[in-house]
Amino acid sequence: MRWLLLLGVITLNSASEALAKTPNVLIVMTDDQGLGDFSFMGNPVLRTPNLDAYARQSVRLTDFHVCPMCSPTRGQLLTGLSALRNGATSVTAGRTFLRPGIPTLADAFGKAGYRTGIFGKWHLGDFYPHRPIDKGFQESVYHLGWGQLQSTPEFDWPLIDGRYFHNGVEKRYKGHCTDFWFDSATAWIKECQQQNAPFFCYLPTNAPHAPCIDLDEYTRPYQGKGPAGFFGMIAHVDKRFGDLMKFLAEQGLADDTIVVFMTDNGGTAGVKTFNAGLRAGKTTLYEGGHRVPCWIRWPNGKLGEPRDVNVPAQNTDVMPTLYELCGIKPSQGNTRDEIYRGISLAPLLREGEDLPDRKLVVQYGQIPAKFDSCVIWGKWRLVKGSELYDIHADRAQQTDLAAQHADVVSTMREHYERWWRGLEPLLNEFVPISIGAKAQPVVELNSGDWEGIYADNSGYVRQAAGGSTGGHWNIQVEEPGDYTFTLRRWPERAHVALGDKYEPTATSPANMANLHTVGFPTIAVAKLDIAGVNASTAADPNATEVTLHASVPAGRTKLKAWFADAGGKDLCGAFFVTVARRQER
Repeated sequence: MRWLLLLGVITLNSASEALAKTPNVLIVMTDDQGLGDFSFMGNPVLRTPNLDAYARQSVRLTDFHVCPMCSPTRGQLLTGLSALRNGATSVTAGRTFLRPGIPTLADAFGKAGYRTGIFGKWHLGDFYPHRPIDKGFQESVYHLGWGQLQSTPEFDWPLIDGRYFHNGVEKRYKGHCTDFWFDSATAWIKECQQQNAPFFCYLPTNAPHAPCIDLDEYTRPYQGKGPAGFFGMIAHVDKRFGDLMKFLAEQGLADDTIVVFMTDNGGTAGVKTFNAGLRAGKTTLYEGGHRVPCWIRWPNGKLGEPRDVNVPAQNTDVMPTLYELCGIKPSQGNTRDEIYRGISLAPLLREGEDLPDRKLVVQYGQIPAKFDSCVIWGKWRLVKGSELYDIHADRAQQTDLAAQHADVVSTMREHYERWWRGLEPLLNEFVPISIGAKAQPVVELNSGDWEGIYADNSGYVRQAAGGSTGGHWNIQVEEPGDYTFTLRRWPERAHVALGDKYEPTATSPANMANLHTVGFPTIAVAKLDIAGVNASTAADPNATEVTLHASVPAGRTKLKAWFADAGGKDLCGAFFVTVARRQER
Protein backbone atom coordinates (compact mmCIF):
# COMPACT_ATOMS: atom_id res chain seq x y z
CA MET A 1 0.00 0.00 0.00
CA ARG A 2 2.85 2.37 0.90
CA TRP A 3 4.44 1.98 -2.52
CA LEU A 4 1.07 2.71 -4.15
CA LEU A 5 0.74 5.89 -2.09
CA LEU A 6 4.32 6.84 -2.94
CA LEU A 7 3.64 6.20 -6.61
CA GLY A 8 0.55 8.41 -6.33
CA VAL A 9 2.60 11.22 -4.79
CA ILE A 10 5.23 10.92 -7.51
CA THR A 11 2.52 10.94 -10.18
CA LEU A 12 0.86 14.00 -8.66
CA ASN A 13 4.18 15.81 -8.39
CA SER A 14 4.97 14.96 -12.00
CA ALA A 15 1.56 16.23 -13.08
CA SER A 16 2.02 19.44 -11.09
CA GLU A 17 5.47 19.92 -12.60
CA ALA A 18 4.06 19.39 -16.10
CA LEU A 19 1.26 21.83 -15.38
CA ALA A 20 3.70 24.44 -14.11
CA LYS A 21 5.59 24.22 -17.40
CA THR A 22 2.46 24.61 -19.49
CA PRO A 23 2.91 27.82 -21.46
CA ASN A 24 0.48 30.65 -20.98
CA VAL A 25 -0.91 32.40 -24.05
CA LEU A 26 -1.50 36.12 -24.52
CA ILE A 27 -2.90 37.49 -27.79
CA VAL A 28 -2.98 41.28 -28.13
CA MET A 29 -4.77 42.59 -31.20
CA THR A 30 -5.31 46.27 -31.96
CA ASP A 31 -8.08 47.66 -34.15
CA ASP A 32 -7.57 49.52 -37.46
CA GLN A 33 -3.79 49.83 -37.00
CA GLY A 34 -2.00 49.16 -40.28
CA LEU A 35 1.44 47.76 -40.97
CA GLY A 36 2.86 51.26 -41.28
CA ASP A 37 1.55 52.49 -37.93
CA PHE A 38 4.71 51.62 -35.97
CA SER A 39 8.01 53.41 -35.68
CA PHE A 40 9.56 49.93 -35.97
CA MET A 41 8.24 49.80 -39.55
CA GLY A 42 9.65 53.24 -40.41
CA ASN A 43 6.81 55.60 -39.60
CA PRO A 44 8.40 59.08 -39.65
CA VAL A 45 6.00 60.62 -37.10
CA LEU A 46 4.59 57.98 -34.77
CA ARG A 47 6.66 56.61 -31.90
CA THR A 48 5.94 53.13 -30.50
CA PRO A 49 8.99 52.29 -28.34
CA ASN A 50 7.45 49.40 -26.38
CA LEU A 51 6.01 47.64 -29.41
CA ASP A 52 9.32 48.25 -31.22
CA ALA A 53 11.25 46.61 -28.38
CA TYR A 54 8.88 43.65 -28.39
CA ALA A 55 9.18 43.28 -32.18
CA ARG A 56 12.97 43.15 -31.91
CA GLN A 57 12.65 40.25 -29.45
CA SER A 58 10.17 38.29 -31.58
CA VAL A 59 9.83 36.06 -34.58
CA ARG A 60 8.20 38.42 -37.06
CA LEU A 61 5.89 37.02 -39.72
CA THR A 62 6.38 39.64 -42.41
CA ASP A 63 3.94 38.20 -44.97
CA PHE A 64 0.98 37.69 -42.62
CA HIS A 65 -2.63 38.23 -43.68
CA VAL A 66 -6.00 38.79 -42.04
CA CYS A 67 -9.34 39.97 -43.44
CA PRO A 68 -9.71 43.61 -44.46
CA MET A 69 -12.32 44.26 -41.73
CA CYS A 70 -13.05 43.65 -38.04
CA SER A 71 -15.45 40.75 -37.45
CA PRO A 72 -14.18 38.47 -40.23
CA THR A 73 -10.65 38.70 -38.85
CA ARG A 74 -11.82 37.93 -35.33
CA GLY A 75 -13.83 34.93 -36.46
CA GLN A 76 -10.89 33.54 -38.43
CA LEU A 77 -8.53 33.98 -35.49
CA LEU A 78 -10.82 32.24 -33.00
CA THR A 79 -11.95 29.33 -35.22
CA GLY A 80 -9.02 28.73 -37.57
CA LEU A 81 -11.53 28.74 -40.44
CA SER A 82 -12.00 31.15 -43.34
CA ALA A 83 -14.62 33.83 -42.70
CA LEU A 84 -16.98 32.58 -45.40
CA ARG A 85 -16.90 29.14 -43.81
CA ASN A 86 -17.28 30.14 -40.15
CA GLY A 87 -20.13 32.56 -40.88
CA ALA A 88 -18.72 35.88 -39.64
CA THR A 89 -18.24 37.47 -43.05
CA SER A 90 -19.02 41.11 -42.27
CA VAL A 91 -19.27 43.70 -39.51
CA THR A 92 -23.06 44.07 -39.73
CA ALA A 93 -26.11 43.02 -41.78
CA GLY A 94 -26.73 39.79 -39.87
CA ARG A 95 -23.31 38.41 -40.78
CA THR A 96 -21.24 38.86 -37.63
CA PHE A 97 -22.06 35.50 -36.01
CA LEU A 98 -20.09 32.26 -35.94
CA ARG A 99 -21.96 29.21 -37.15
CA PRO A 100 -23.14 26.91 -34.33
CA GLY A 101 -20.92 24.03 -33.33
CA ILE A 102 -17.59 25.48 -34.45
CA PRO A 103 -15.11 25.24 -31.55
CA THR A 104 -13.13 28.33 -30.63
CA LEU A 105 -9.66 28.80 -29.20
CA ALA A 106 -11.27 29.54 -25.85
CA ASP A 107 -13.25 26.29 -25.99
CA ALA A 108 -10.12 24.25 -26.64
CA PHE A 109 -7.92 25.96 -24.06
CA GLY A 110 -10.67 25.75 -21.45
CA LYS A 111 -11.01 22.01 -22.01
CA ALA A 112 -7.24 21.68 -21.69
CA GLY A 113 -7.33 23.15 -18.17
CA TYR A 114 -6.57 26.77 -18.98
CA ARG A 115 -8.33 29.79 -17.55
CA THR A 116 -9.72 31.73 -20.50
CA GLY A 117 -10.42 35.47 -20.61
CA ILE A 118 -11.24 38.25 -23.06
CA PHE A 119 -10.74 41.94 -22.38
CA GLY A 120 -11.90 44.48 -24.97
CA LYS A 121 -13.59 44.18 -28.33
CA TRP A 122 -15.56 41.04 -29.19
CA HIS A 123 -17.63 41.98 -32.29
CA LEU A 124 -18.96 38.49 -33.00
CA GLY A 125 -22.44 38.95 -31.57
CA ASP A 126 -23.92 40.67 -28.54
CA PHE A 127 -26.69 38.20 -27.72
CA TYR A 128 -27.01 34.54 -26.78
CA PRO A 129 -25.67 32.22 -28.15
CA HIS A 130 -23.00 34.49 -29.62
CA ARG A 131 -21.53 36.28 -26.58
CA PRO A 132 -17.96 35.52 -25.48
CA ILE A 133 -19.33 33.69 -22.42
CA ASP A 134 -21.17 31.41 -24.86
CA LYS A 135 -17.99 30.77 -26.87
CA GLY A 136 -15.65 29.41 -24.22
CA PHE A 137 -14.47 32.52 -22.36
CA GLN A 138 -14.75 32.00 -18.62
CA GLU A 139 -13.95 35.65 -17.87
CA SER A 140 -15.45 38.15 -20.30
CA VAL A 141 -14.91 41.90 -20.00
CA TYR A 142 -16.04 43.51 -23.23
CA HIS A 143 -18.09 46.19 -24.97
CA LEU A 144 -20.87 45.68 -27.49
CA GLY A 145 -20.80 46.16 -31.25
CA TRP A 146 -17.73 47.34 -33.13
CA GLY A 147 -16.80 50.13 -30.74
CA GLN A 148 -17.97 52.60 -28.18
CA LEU A 149 -19.61 56.00 -28.83
CA GLN A 150 -20.84 55.34 -32.37
CA SER A 151 -21.76 51.66 -32.81
CA THR A 152 -25.49 50.98 -32.76
CA PRO A 153 -25.64 49.02 -29.49
CA GLU A 154 -23.34 51.45 -27.67
CA PHE A 155 -24.89 54.57 -29.29
CA ASP A 156 -23.01 57.46 -27.68
CA TRP A 157 -21.49 55.68 -24.72
CA PRO A 158 -18.10 57.39 -24.45
CA LEU A 159 -14.59 55.98 -24.52
CA ILE A 160 -13.96 57.64 -21.15
CA ASP A 161 -16.16 56.64 -18.19
CA GLY A 162 -18.09 54.31 -20.47
CA ARG A 163 -20.01 51.06 -20.38
CA TYR A 164 -18.82 47.47 -20.46
CA PHE A 165 -20.19 44.00 -19.81
CA HIS A 166 -18.74 41.58 -17.29
CA ASN A 167 -19.82 38.03 -18.08
CA GLY A 168 -22.98 39.43 -19.65
CA VAL A 169 -23.80 41.93 -16.87
CA GLU A 170 -23.77 45.64 -17.73
CA LYS A 171 -21.38 47.79 -15.67
CA ARG A 172 -19.50 51.10 -15.87
CA TYR A 173 -15.77 51.78 -15.85
CA LYS A 174 -13.79 54.88 -14.91
CA GLY A 175 -11.10 56.44 -17.06
CA HIS A 176 -10.12 55.65 -20.64
CA CYS A 177 -11.20 52.30 -22.10
CA THR A 178 -7.63 51.39 -23.15
CA ASP A 179 -6.49 51.61 -19.53
CA PHE A 180 -9.51 49.62 -18.41
CA TRP A 181 -8.90 46.72 -20.81
CA PHE A 182 -5.21 46.45 -19.90
CA ASP A 183 -5.85 46.89 -16.16
CA SER A 184 -8.56 44.23 -16.21
CA ALA A 185 -6.40 41.76 -18.13
CA THR A 186 -3.44 42.36 -15.82
CA ALA A 187 -5.52 41.81 -12.67
CA TRP A 188 -7.00 38.62 -14.11
CA ILE A 189 -3.58 37.26 -15.10
CA LYS A 190 -2.44 37.95 -11.55
CA GLU A 191 -5.39 35.91 -10.23
CA CYS A 192 -4.51 33.03 -12.56
CA GLN A 193 -0.93 33.10 -11.31
CA GLN A 194 -2.07 33.03 -7.68
CA GLN A 195 -4.20 29.99 -8.48
CA ASN A 196 -1.30 28.34 -10.31
CA ALA A 197 -3.50 28.08 -13.40
CA PRO A 198 -2.26 28.51 -16.96
CA PHE A 199 -4.11 31.23 -18.83
CA PHE A 200 -5.30 32.00 -22.32
CA CYS A 201 -5.74 35.77 -22.44
CA TYR A 202 -7.26 37.50 -25.47
CA LEU A 203 -6.80 41.27 -25.33
CA PRO A 204 -8.36 42.87 -28.44
CA THR A 205 -8.42 46.65 -27.96
CA ASN A 206 -10.93 48.89 -29.71
CA ALA A 207 -8.12 51.44 -30.10
CA PRO A 208 -7.13 53.00 -32.40
CA HIS A 209 -10.47 52.54 -34.21
CA ALA A 210 -12.41 55.78 -34.70
CA PRO A 211 -13.67 57.84 -33.01
CA CYS A 212 -10.12 58.72 -32.05
CA ILE A 213 -10.55 60.14 -28.58
CA ASP A 214 -7.76 59.90 -26.05
CA LEU A 215 -6.07 61.70 -23.20
CA ASP A 216 -4.17 64.89 -23.95
CA GLU A 217 -0.86 63.42 -22.82
CA TYR A 218 -1.02 60.97 -25.74
CA THR A 219 -2.48 63.17 -28.46
CA ARG A 220 -0.57 66.40 -27.77
CA PRO A 221 2.79 65.22 -29.22
CA TYR A 222 1.13 64.64 -32.62
CA GLN A 223 -0.78 67.89 -32.99
CA GLY A 224 0.00 69.34 -36.40
CA LYS A 225 2.05 66.28 -37.40
CA GLY A 226 -0.64 63.95 -38.69
CA PRO A 227 -3.81 62.33 -37.34
CA ALA A 228 -3.18 63.31 -33.73
CA GLY A 229 -6.11 61.42 -32.21
CA PHE A 230 -5.28 58.23 -34.09
CA PHE A 231 -1.57 58.37 -33.31
CA GLY A 232 -2.37 59.30 -29.72
CA MET A 233 -4.51 56.20 -29.29
CA ILE A 234 -1.66 54.07 -30.64
CA ALA A 235 0.79 55.76 -28.27
CA HIS A 236 -1.57 54.95 -25.40
CA VAL A 237 -1.77 51.29 -26.43
CA ASP A 238 2.02 51.22 -26.76
CA LYS A 239 2.43 52.53 -23.20
CA ARG A 240 0.04 49.96 -21.76
CA PHE A 241 1.52 47.14 -23.82
CA GLY A 242 4.89 48.03 -22.33
CA ASP A 243 3.38 48.01 -18.85
CA LEU A 244 1.96 44.55 -19.47
CA MET A 245 5.26 43.16 -20.73
CA LYS A 246 6.99 44.61 -17.65
CA PHE A 247 4.35 43.01 -15.42
CA LEU A 248 4.91 39.58 -17.00
CA ALA A 249 8.64 39.93 -16.44
CA GLU A 250 8.28 41.07 -12.82
CA GLN A 251 5.92 38.20 -12.04
CA GLY A 252 8.23 35.62 -13.57
CA LEU A 253 5.71 34.86 -16.32
CA ALA A 254 7.48 36.25 -19.37
CA ASP A 255 9.62 33.24 -20.24
CA ASP A 256 6.72 30.79 -20.18
CA THR A 257 4.12 32.97 -21.91
CA ILE A 258 3.55 32.85 -25.65
CA VAL A 259 2.81 36.43 -26.65
CA VAL A 260 1.25 37.10 -30.04
CA PHE A 261 0.78 40.67 -31.24
CA MET A 262 -1.18 41.48 -34.39
CA THR A 263 -3.71 43.90 -35.80
CA ASP A 264 -7.13 43.16 -37.24
CA ASN A 265 -6.91 44.78 -40.68
CA GLY A 266 -4.95 47.21 -42.81
CA GLY A 267 -4.35 50.88 -42.30
CA THR A 268 -6.92 53.65 -41.83
CA ALA A 269 -6.21 57.15 -40.57
CA GLY A 270 -2.43 56.73 -40.77
CA VAL A 271 -2.23 55.57 -44.41
CA LYS A 272 -1.54 59.04 -45.81
CA THR A 273 1.33 59.52 -43.37
CA PHE A 274 3.02 56.16 -43.90
CA ASN A 275 1.78 52.81 -45.23
CA ALA A 276 4.94 50.66 -45.24
CA GLY A 277 5.00 50.73 -49.03
CA LEU A 278 1.66 48.95 -49.38
CA ARG A 279 -1.23 49.79 -51.68
CA ALA A 280 -4.54 51.03 -50.19
CA GLY A 281 -5.92 50.17 -46.75
CA LYS A 282 -8.81 48.75 -44.75
CA THR A 283 -11.70 47.11 -46.66
CA THR A 284 -9.58 46.64 -49.82
CA LEU A 285 -8.19 43.44 -51.30
CA TYR A 286 -4.76 44.93 -51.96
CA GLU A 287 -1.89 44.33 -49.53
CA GLY A 288 -2.66 47.45 -47.53
CA GLY A 289 -6.06 46.01 -46.63
CA HIS A 290 -5.01 42.68 -45.14
CA ARG A 291 -1.23 42.45 -44.68
CA VAL A 292 -0.48 43.16 -41.02
CA PRO A 293 2.19 42.50 -38.41
CA CYS A 294 2.26 39.24 -36.50
CA TRP A 295 5.02 39.12 -33.90
CA ILE A 296 5.46 36.05 -31.69
CA ARG A 297 7.68 35.69 -28.63
CA TRP A 298 8.16 32.76 -26.29
CA PRO A 299 11.60 32.74 -24.60
CA ASN A 300 11.34 29.16 -23.34
CA GLY A 301 9.75 27.86 -26.51
CA LYS A 302 12.94 27.29 -28.49
CA LEU A 303 11.81 29.58 -31.29
CA GLY A 304 15.36 30.57 -32.12
CA GLU A 305 16.75 34.03 -32.61
CA PRO A 306 14.42 36.99 -33.27
CA ARG A 307 14.08 37.27 -37.03
CA ASP A 308 11.90 38.04 -40.01
CA VAL A 309 10.08 35.10 -41.60
CA ASN A 310 8.95 36.03 -45.09
CA VAL A 311 6.59 33.13 -45.76
CA PRO A 312 2.90 33.75 -46.54
CA ALA A 313 0.71 32.96 -43.53
CA GLN A 314 -2.78 33.81 -42.40
CA ASN A 315 -4.49 34.34 -39.07
CA THR A 316 -6.32 31.02 -39.53
CA ASP A 317 -2.89 29.53 -38.79
CA VAL A 318 -2.80 30.90 -35.25
CA MET A 319 -5.15 28.27 -33.80
CA PRO A 320 -3.28 25.16 -35.01
CA THR A 321 0.04 26.82 -34.19
CA LEU A 322 -0.95 27.45 -30.58
CA TYR A 323 -2.37 23.96 -30.30
CA GLU A 324 0.95 22.44 -31.31
CA LEU A 325 3.06 24.76 -29.17
CA CYS A 326 0.88 24.09 -26.12
CA GLY A 327 0.35 20.37 -26.72
CA ILE A 328 -3.41 20.68 -27.15
CA LYS A 329 -5.14 18.03 -29.20
CA PRO A 330 -7.60 19.68 -31.61
CA SER A 331 -11.15 18.44 -31.81
CA GLN A 332 -12.10 16.40 -34.83
CA GLY A 333 -13.49 18.77 -37.42
CA ASN A 334 -15.34 18.33 -40.66
CA THR A 335 -12.93 16.88 -43.22
CA ARG A 336 -14.61 19.01 -45.88
CA ASP A 337 -13.28 22.06 -44.05
CA GLU A 338 -9.61 21.27 -44.67
CA ILE A 339 -9.31 23.71 -47.56
CA TYR A 340 -10.64 26.46 -45.26
CA ARG A 341 -8.42 25.67 -42.26
CA GLY A 342 -5.08 27.12 -41.31
CA ILE A 343 -2.01 25.00 -40.62
CA SER A 344 0.47 24.96 -37.76
CA LEU A 345 3.41 27.32 -38.14
CA ALA A 346 5.25 25.67 -35.24
CA PRO A 347 7.83 23.91 -37.47
CA LEU A 348 8.52 27.21 -39.21
CA LEU A 349 8.89 29.01 -35.88
CA ARG A 350 10.97 26.36 -34.12
CA GLU A 351 13.12 24.71 -36.75
CA GLY A 352 12.82 27.14 -39.63
CA GLU A 353 11.37 24.35 -41.78
CA ASP A 354 9.60 25.27 -44.98
CA LEU A 355 5.83 25.09 -45.06
CA PRO A 356 4.02 23.06 -47.70
CA ASP A 357 3.34 24.96 -50.90
CA ARG A 358 -0.15 26.33 -50.49
CA LYS A 359 -2.54 29.00 -51.64
CA LEU A 360 -4.44 31.29 -49.29
CA VAL A 361 -7.68 33.14 -49.92
CA VAL A 362 -8.65 36.49 -48.39
CA GLN A 363 -12.36 37.21 -48.68
CA TYR A 364 -15.10 38.80 -46.61
CA GLY A 365 -18.19 40.87 -47.30
CA GLN A 366 -21.76 41.84 -46.58
CA ILE A 367 -22.80 40.11 -49.79
CA PRO A 368 -19.91 37.77 -50.66
CA ALA A 369 -19.51 37.53 -54.42
CA LYS A 370 -17.44 35.15 -56.49
CA PHE A 371 -13.88 36.38 -57.14
CA ASP A 372 -14.31 39.36 -54.81
CA SER A 373 -11.13 38.11 -53.21
CA CYS A 374 -7.35 38.00 -53.07
CA VAL A 375 -5.60 34.69 -53.68
CA ILE A 376 -2.08 34.44 -52.26
CA TRP A 377 0.51 32.03 -53.69
CA GLY A 378 4.11 32.70 -52.75
CA LYS A 379 5.02 36.04 -54.30
CA TRP A 380 1.82 36.21 -56.36
CA ARG A 381 -1.41 38.04 -55.58
CA LEU A 382 -4.50 37.44 -57.70
CA VAL A 383 -6.91 40.28 -56.92
CA LYS A 384 -10.58 40.06 -57.94
CA GLY A 385 -9.83 37.05 -60.09
CA SER A 386 -8.16 39.09 -62.83
CA GLU A 387 -5.34 41.32 -61.53
CA LEU A 388 -1.98 39.64 -60.90
CA TYR A 389 0.89 41.17 -58.93
CA ASP A 390 4.39 40.04 -57.96
CA ILE A 391 4.71 41.60 -54.51
CA HIS A 392 8.42 40.74 -54.22
CA ALA A 393 9.25 42.90 -57.22
CA ASP A 394 6.29 45.25 -56.86
CA ARG A 395 5.36 45.72 -53.20
CA ALA A 396 3.04 48.63 -54.02
CA GLN A 397 1.12 46.54 -56.60
CA GLN A 398 1.41 49.06 -59.41
CA THR A 399 1.95 46.68 -62.32
CA ASP A 400 -0.68 44.12 -63.33
CA LEU A 401 1.10 41.05 -64.78
CA ALA A 402 -1.97 38.98 -65.65
CA ALA A 403 -1.39 39.18 -69.39
CA GLN A 404 2.25 38.06 -69.08
CA HIS A 405 1.53 35.14 -66.71
CA ALA A 406 -1.72 33.59 -67.88
CA ASP A 407 -0.62 30.20 -66.53
CA VAL A 408 -0.24 31.58 -63.01
CA VAL A 409 -3.64 33.26 -63.22
CA SER A 410 -5.20 30.00 -64.41
CA THR A 411 -3.68 27.97 -61.58
CA MET A 412 -4.76 30.45 -58.92
CA ARG A 413 -8.27 30.72 -60.35
CA GLU A 414 -8.63 26.94 -60.34
CA HIS A 415 -7.75 26.86 -56.66
CA TYR A 416 -10.25 29.60 -55.93
CA GLU A 417 -12.98 27.79 -57.89
CA ARG A 418 -12.54 24.71 -55.65
CA TRP A 419 -12.52 26.92 -52.57
CA TRP A 420 -15.67 28.77 -53.63
CA ARG A 421 -17.67 25.68 -54.57
CA GLY A 422 -17.69 24.40 -51.02
CA LEU A 423 -18.90 27.72 -49.66
CA GLU A 424 -21.55 28.88 -52.06
CA PRO A 425 -24.39 26.78 -50.56
CA LEU A 426 -23.73 28.29 -47.11
CA LEU A 427 -23.58 31.98 -47.98
CA ASN A 428 -27.27 32.71 -47.48
CA GLU A 429 -27.70 30.54 -44.40
CA PHE A 430 -27.94 33.33 -41.84
CA VAL A 431 -27.17 32.48 -38.22
CA PRO A 432 -30.02 33.51 -35.89
CA ILE A 433 -30.18 35.34 -32.57
CA SER A 434 -32.07 33.50 -29.82
CA ILE A 435 -35.02 34.90 -27.90
CA GLY A 436 -36.68 33.23 -24.94
CA ALA A 437 -33.47 31.50 -23.87
CA LYS A 438 -32.89 30.90 -20.17
CA ALA A 439 -29.30 32.10 -20.63
CA GLN A 440 -30.57 35.54 -21.72
CA PRO A 441 -34.30 35.95 -21.09
CA VAL A 442 -34.38 39.62 -22.16
CA VAL A 443 -32.74 40.60 -25.44
CA GLU A 444 -32.22 44.19 -26.63
CA LEU A 445 -32.05 43.85 -30.42
CA ASN A 446 -30.73 46.67 -32.56
CA SER A 447 -30.49 47.47 -36.26
CA GLY A 448 -26.84 46.49 -36.43
CA ASP A 449 -28.06 42.91 -36.89
CA TRP A 450 -30.73 43.52 -39.54
CA GLU A 451 -30.18 41.11 -42.42
CA GLY A 452 -28.63 42.72 -45.49
CA ILE A 453 -28.76 46.31 -44.20
CA TYR A 454 -25.80 48.39 -43.08
CA ALA A 455 -27.14 50.17 -40.00
CA ASP A 456 -24.56 49.41 -37.33
CA ASN A 457 -23.82 52.91 -36.06
CA SER A 458 -25.69 55.84 -34.61
CA GLY A 459 -25.33 57.89 -37.79
CA TYR A 460 -27.38 55.38 -39.78
CA VAL A 461 -30.04 55.36 -37.09
CA ARG A 462 -30.26 59.15 -37.12
CA GLN A 463 -30.62 59.02 -40.90
CA ALA A 464 -33.40 56.40 -40.60
CA ALA A 465 -31.48 53.87 -42.70
CA GLY A 466 -33.25 50.79 -43.95
CA GLY A 467 -36.13 52.54 -45.63
CA SER A 468 -39.75 52.91 -44.55
CA THR A 469 -40.00 49.55 -42.75
CA GLY A 470 -36.39 48.92 -41.75
CA GLY A 471 -34.91 45.44 -41.84
CA HIS A 472 -35.54 42.11 -40.17
CA TRP A 473 -33.70 39.99 -37.65
CA ASN A 474 -33.13 36.26 -38.04
CA ILE A 475 -34.51 34.72 -34.87
CA GLN A 476 -34.48 31.39 -33.07
CA VAL A 477 -37.42 31.22 -30.64
CA GLU A 478 -36.07 28.94 -27.93
CA GLU A 479 -39.34 28.51 -26.01
CA PRO A 480 -42.89 28.98 -27.29
CA GLY A 481 -45.11 31.42 -25.47
CA ASP A 482 -46.38 34.96 -25.13
CA TYR A 483 -43.73 37.58 -25.78
CA THR A 484 -43.56 41.32 -25.32
CA PHE A 485 -41.87 43.45 -27.96
CA THR A 486 -40.92 46.97 -26.90
CA LEU A 487 -40.22 49.10 -29.96
CA ARG A 488 -38.02 52.19 -29.85
CA ARG A 489 -36.52 54.53 -32.36
CA TRP A 490 -33.72 55.53 -29.98
CA PRO A 491 -31.87 53.69 -27.18
CA GLU A 492 -33.85 53.38 -23.96
CA ARG A 493 -31.33 55.35 -21.92
CA ALA A 494 -31.55 58.36 -24.27
CA HIS A 495 -35.13 59.10 -23.13
CA VAL A 496 -35.95 60.62 -26.52
CA ALA A 497 -39.47 60.61 -27.95
CA LEU A 498 -40.36 58.56 -31.02
CA GLY A 499 -41.19 61.71 -32.94
CA ASP A 500 -37.97 63.56 -32.18
CA LYS A 501 -34.70 63.55 -34.05
CA TYR A 502 -31.94 62.86 -31.60
CA GLU A 503 -28.86 65.09 -31.89
CA PRO A 504 -26.73 64.78 -28.75
CA THR A 505 -24.71 67.77 -27.64
CA ALA A 506 -22.68 65.92 -25.01
CA THR A 507 -20.48 62.84 -25.01
CA SER A 508 -21.79 61.23 -21.85
CA PRO A 509 -25.16 59.51 -21.34
CA ALA A 510 -25.36 61.40 -18.05
CA ASN A 511 -25.85 64.60 -20.04
CA MET A 512 -28.18 63.26 -22.70
CA ALA A 513 -31.04 65.50 -21.52
CA ASN A 514 -29.33 68.34 -23.41
CA LEU A 515 -30.87 67.61 -26.79
CA HIS A 516 -31.59 69.52 -29.96
CA THR A 517 -34.74 68.02 -31.45
CA VAL A 518 -36.09 68.37 -34.95
CA GLY A 519 -39.58 67.32 -36.01
CA PHE A 520 -40.12 63.98 -37.76
CA PRO A 521 -43.20 62.85 -39.73
CA THR A 522 -45.72 62.05 -37.01
CA ILE A 523 -45.47 58.47 -35.80
CA ALA A 524 -48.91 57.12 -34.94
CA VAL A 525 -48.72 53.34 -35.34
CA ALA A 526 -46.26 50.60 -34.36
CA LYS A 527 -46.22 47.36 -36.34
CA LEU A 528 -44.77 43.91 -35.75
CA ASP A 529 -44.37 40.80 -37.91
CA ILE A 530 -42.96 37.55 -36.48
CA ALA A 531 -43.62 33.88 -37.29
CA GLY A 532 -46.71 34.72 -39.31
CA VAL A 533 -48.13 36.87 -36.51
CA ASN A 534 -48.92 40.46 -37.50
CA ALA A 535 -49.67 42.94 -34.76
CA SER A 536 -50.08 46.69 -34.55
CA THR A 537 -51.04 49.29 -31.99
CA ALA A 538 -51.31 53.04 -31.60
CA ALA A 539 -48.07 54.84 -30.90
CA ASP A 540 -47.73 58.18 -29.14
CA PRO A 541 -45.04 60.25 -30.90
CA ASN A 542 -44.28 61.94 -27.58
CA ALA A 543 -43.60 58.60 -25.88
CA THR A 544 -40.19 56.94 -25.97
CA GLU A 545 -41.48 53.42 -26.67
CA VAL A 546 -44.48 51.29 -27.54
CA THR A 547 -45.14 47.67 -26.59
CA LEU A 548 -46.86 44.90 -28.53
CA HIS A 549 -47.62 41.32 -27.56
CA ALA A 550 -47.58 38.15 -29.63
CA SER A 551 -47.88 34.43 -29.03
CA VAL A 552 -44.94 32.86 -30.84
CA PRO A 553 -44.15 29.19 -31.53
CA ALA A 554 -40.68 27.78 -30.99
CA GLY A 555 -38.37 27.53 -33.98
CA ARG A 556 -36.58 29.51 -36.63
CA THR A 557 -38.28 32.69 -37.86
CA LYS A 558 -37.83 36.36 -38.76
CA LEU A 559 -38.76 39.46 -36.78
CA LYS A 560 -39.63 42.81 -38.31
CA ALA A 561 -40.80 45.94 -36.47
CA TRP A 562 -41.50 49.43 -37.77
CA PHE A 563 -43.53 52.65 -37.44
CA ALA A 564 -46.20 54.28 -39.61
CA ASP A 565 -48.27 57.49 -39.61
CA ALA A 566 -51.98 57.83 -38.95
CA GLY A 567 -52.77 57.27 -42.62
CA GLY A 568 -50.95 53.96 -42.68
CA LYS A 569 -47.86 55.23 -44.50
CA ASP A 570 -44.75 53.39 -43.31
CA LEU A 571 -42.06 55.74 -41.95
CA CYS A 572 -39.03 53.90 -40.54
CA GLY A 573 -37.88 50.78 -38.78
CA ALA A 574 -37.85 50.26 -35.05
CA PHE A 575 -34.08 50.37 -34.60
CA PHE A 576 -34.22 49.02 -31.06
CA VAL A 577 -36.55 46.22 -29.95
CA THR A 578 -36.48 44.64 -26.50
CA VAL A 579 -37.88 41.10 -26.48
CA ALA A 580 -38.92 39.08 -23.43
CA ARG A 581 -41.24 36.20 -22.64
CA ARG A 582 -44.22 37.54 -20.71
CA GLN A 583 -43.37 35.70 -17.50
CA GLU A 584 -39.78 37.02 -17.70
CA ARG A 585 -40.70 40.69 -18.10
